Amino acid sequence: MDNTPYDDVFRTLLTDCTELMIPVVNEIFHTDYTGKETICLLQNEHFIKMPDGREQERITDSSFEIISKETETGFYTREKQKEKESAAQAVSRSAVQHRRYHIECQSTEDGSMIIRMFEYDTQLALENKELTADTLTVRFPDSAVVSLRHTQNTPEEMTVKVQTPGGKVSYKVPVLKIKRYTVNELFEKKLFFLIPFHIFVYEKDFKELEENKKKLKQLEEEYAAIRERLEIACPMGDLTEYPKVVILAMSRKVIEHLAAKYEKVAKGVSQQMGGKVLNYEAKDILNRGRAEGRREGEASGIRIGEERTKIQIATKLLNMGNDIKSVAELAELPQKTVEKLAQSISKEEK
Repeated sequence: MDNTPYDDVFRTLLTDCTELMIPVVNEIFHTDYTGKETICLLQNEHFIKMPDGREQERITDSSFEIISKETETGFYTREKQKEKESAAQAVSRSAVQHRRYHIECQSTEDGSMIIRMFEYDTQLALENKELTADTLTVRFPDSAVVSLRHTQNTPEEMTVKVQTPGGKVSYKVPVLKIKRYTVNELFEKKLFFLIPFHIFVYEKDFKELEENKKKLKQLEEEYAAIRERLEIACPMGDLTEYPKVVILAMSRKVIEHLAAKYEKVAKGVSQQMGGKVLNYEAKDILNRGRAEGRREGEASGIRIGEERTKIQIATKLLNMGNDIKSVAELAELPQKTVEKLAQSISKEEK
């Protein structure tokens, strides 16, 4: 199945703002991860051998491992945690735990998602195999689907049943339905990862919104409020600057693609998500600059290269129109340093 722009947004959020996935995992699997765990992204390209001998590439939307100490309640579901508490005397909970997850973003229902999930899960299990002289042990990941366009026929969970010579094996694949969540719920549960997909709630109303200024204005105000709440989430410590600007950028990308046939909706709503925010040119500058700084520092054996590169990065980001606070955080410089740099740039322009 071909990738969609929504798959790309999902992967971008996971790659650039990995920590935002923790509340999503908690929501889907009823775990209690604290956010202090380590998330390791796993390979998302897999090759499946077809009946004719050809190898066909499969790309998962997200495959990752969460590493936590068993003393943190995150490893267990809430139900299992209660069971563990009742038998706490018999268990020493100090070991580091590794748990793998596989989550797919589904924008269109085609009846084959459960088959693809099983294909991906099998590949992931084989990549995490344990092999001895006489035994193959495979561990399947915890899997789920994030549905962008659920219908009355969309199940709450899907089931994979495998009939083996040794007996039956089955596991559940829960389905998270984006359109069920209100803006308040997204913020209360810190489901910032899902905000770019909130526009799907209004997809069926686009035609009416395009023709009704009053209703379009209400939607624009809702998105202006979303942006304001994202801004507030930063000083409160719920979010940092870089994930915020990625959420804004990805929200605009989803809106502009989903409402491409409705110019007023696409323009009006996307504008509420901000004008000049960190774009991917700026992101490339940031990553290239850091790499160059590391190389320069390694070559000279000192940290001068790194500091010089931070100034260069900040200068480029300021010239692209990014605000001082964002630049200071992204370039990892004191805000006063960036303010002086901005003043210097302003004088040069005059």
